[in-house]
Amino acid sequence: MSAQDQHHDAHHADGHAHGTFGSYMIGFGLSVILTAIPFWLVMTGVLNDPQLTAFTILGFAVVQILVHMIYFLHMNTRSEGGWTMLALIFTIVLVVITLSGSIWVMYHLNHNMMPQMQGMSAHDMSQMP
Repeated sequence: MSAQDQHHDAHHADGHAHGTFGSYMIGFGLSVILTAIPFWLVMTGVLNDPQLTAFTILGFAVVQILVHMIYFLHMNTRSEGGWTMLALIFTIVLVVITLSGSIWVMYHLNHNMMPQMQGMSAHDMSQMP
């Protein structure tokens, strides 16, 4: 047995999950699809409601985060004595706080910055002194 074979066997004996070319390609394909669908939704305007479009994009973003964590970071409940599950929970908490906070801030900035201009068109705004 060569030194390279021993290194290869020792590397896989540590209990960490290692991806195969096929699993990386599945992850890549899912990532492309999960990016293309929201792009298509925005560019075609299929969903007429901007809020529904935003929540749909956020849903695709959350699924894409999970795809990256599973297929590229190889996170599961068995590896590293459950510490990756704790990291997953922490990541989910941070994502929820960041996304909900961002939406809350953007909504209130849009609603409260210039309420007198809510119904005005770009032509009406250009006529203002």
